[in-house]
Parts: sequence; C-alpha cells; structure tokens
Amino acid sequence: MTIVLYLLTAALYGGLASVAWYQRWRGGFAINYSGLPAQPRLGWNRLWLAGALLSHGGLLYITIFLPDAMIFGFAFALSAMLWLSIGIYWLESFFFELEGLSLLALPLACVASLLPLAFGGVQLLPYAANLLFKFHFVMANVAYGLLALMALHALLMLLVERRLHRVVGQSMQHAALEQNCLGRWLDSLPPLLTLEKLLFRLIGAGFVLLTLALVSGILFSEQLFDRALRFDHKTVFAGLSWIMFGAVLLGRKFYGWRGRTALRWVLAAFMVLLLAYVGSHFVFEVLLRRPAL
Repeated sequence: MTIVLYLLTAALYGGLASVAWYQRWRGGFAINYSGLPAQPRLGWNRLWLAGALLSHGGLLYITIFLPDAMIFGFAFALSAMLWLSIGIYWLESFFFELEGLSLLALPLACVASLLPLAFGGVQLLPYAANLLFKFHFVMANVAYGLLALMALHALLMLLVERRLHRVVGQSMQHAALEQNCLGRWLDSLPPLLTLEKLLFRLIGAGFVLLTLALVSGILFSEQLFDRALRFDHKTVFAGLSWIMFGAVLLGRKFYGWRGRTALRWVLAAFMVLLLAYVGSHFVFEVLLRRPAL
C-alpha cells in the first residue's frame, strides 16, 4: 500500500509538471501584467493537483505516524515542506494568477515526495504520543512549509527584478531577440507587486506559526529535559532565524523595506532556518549515522 502511494504521488506531480511544461513549450508563455485576481477555474489541472495533494498527505500520515511509533527525518521534513507549499499554492491560485509558479514547484514536489524512500528517518518512541510534542510538531511543519513557499517567492522575485532591470532602456526589438525559455517563463509569473503582497503575507503568517513552534518547543523541552532551553545546533539556528524574520517585518513596517534589501534578508533568514530544521537531521542521520533529537 505504501509503495503504491509513493508511485501514485510521484506520478501525479510528475505528470502534471510534464503537461504544464509541454503546454508552455507548445503554446508559449502567456503574460499577465494586470495583477488582478484570476477568474475561478475548476479545470482538470486543478482537480489533478488536488488529487496529488490528497495522495501526498495520506502518504505522509501513514509513513510518519505509525500505530506504535513516529518516524521522522530530514527527507520527511523536505517532503512535508513541499506538500504544504503546494497546498498553499493551490489555495492562492483561486485568488491570484500563479500558473507560472507551478513550473518550478511541481517538479520539486515530485522529487521531495520520493526522498523518504532513500532516507528512511528515525523512530521517535519515548514522547511521540505527548500532546505538547504533537502541537509543536504540527506548528513547526506548517510554519516551515509556509516559509519554504516564501523563499520560493523571494527567489523568483529576484529573478524577475533582475530581468526587468536588464531590459530597461532596450528597444522592444532588442528585448524580443533576447526572449528564451527562461525569459518567457519569468514573464509568465505574476507582477512584482502581486508577488510582494503574497511574500509578506506568507512571512507574517509563518512568523506567527514559527513563534508558536518555538514557544511550544521550549515548554516541551522543560517537560521532557527539565530545561527550557538547550543551546544546541537546532535551538541556536531556529532562534537566529526567528530574529531575522522579525527584523524583516519590522523593517517593512517602519522603514518600508522592499526590493533587493528585503529579499536578501528573507532568503538569508530561510537558509538559517533550513540549517536548523533540515540540516540537523541530515548531519545526524546521514553524516553521523545516529538519530537526531
């Protein structure tokens, strides 16, 4: 049953990604500069993606939450992050024209859904049934999924902004000669103002959830280890990332941060968070060959 879900999930993501790229390659990349909400469309591709999300979510549930144990690791973390990111993308696509994002997000989700087959994770037996731990686990994964999608938005915004600066001052004929597959794809993305609005909505929601994850983690650590804070690799990097995301939101509110300044801070904060969330599991499980706490 499990291997069938792995194959089904990868096939759904991969098939949808292949169709999307094929359609763009044959039909060109439509450009939408309006920034207006997309018209509601419940076409076959949206239903197909909903099926992929259901399959991926079921796969994560049955492979992480076993009847008498809980299994988790960096591969499961990446898979959960991409599942949440694609789910948020699916919801946002009802209100914004985001079809260009699927060309990158779907192949990544396809690969991430298969990672647990290569890296099986570790069993978490002693406290898997603890209610506070479950709350911390859910909050952390939802927060990291939101912030992973935020990082994708920030990266795409940098690419779009660089392309806009490159064509400024060029004649239309010269700009048309520079059109290639990457350029047409970037032109098919939502306008920068739309991407920026989505970006800071994701940062705000992710910051609140990350705060809840850190607070519940502190309470759980106090309950389990009789110590509210353990200054290990994961705690230090998670705390530093929280400070950096808070600085981005304060900079936006009081100093009007936008453009490359805000984007570089956002990407730096996410890389620090990735080191805390995925990096610790990778170092312990793959390099040191022992479970991560």
